[in-house]
Amino acid sequence: MQATAMLSSSRAGVAQSGRQITGGALQRPCVAPRRRNTLRGSTIMAAAGATKTTLEFIRGFPEPSVPDVQLTRAKDGSSGTATFIFKEPSVFEAAEDMGEITGLYMTDPEGTLSTVDVQAKFVNGKPDRIEARYLMRSALEWDRFMRFMERYAEDQDLGFSKA
Repeated sequence: MQATAMLSSSRAGVAQSGRQITGGALQRPCVAPRRRNTLRGSTIMAAAGATKTTLEFIRGFPEPSVPDVQLTRAKDGSSGTATFIFKEPSVFEAAEDMGEITGLYMTDPEGTLSTVDVQAKFVNGKPDRIEARYLMRSALEWDRFMRFMERYAEDQDLGFSKA
């Protein structure tokens, strides 16, 4: 788990070890900091020390159920969509204890991809499945997503088949 301690002062200067520091806020990382980049709406965070590839609806709680993934891509390779369909995800039972679903987070050693386009589907008033869509708006985002999926498939002993 990453954390950053934020020290701030309302004064222009803060005394520390006999030295005057000017500015409104100091940041001191408690653990290796994350690097945040934004590629046209999708967030990529570099996670220090991450070793396992996971899908999470709530940060820090990996989803054990394996989704069906449908991929579409423009002929010119300029954009694409990944649709994740989780049938009977465990997050429905555990959501009361862990918190609310805030998005789909795809974490691997390169970082984290995320989307907030997540919908729960209900049948007869009971939760049935979760569908999440991840939009890729460039060839760079497509390549990054495919690297994630290759790692995820390897970790879960999955295969890939063209439709």
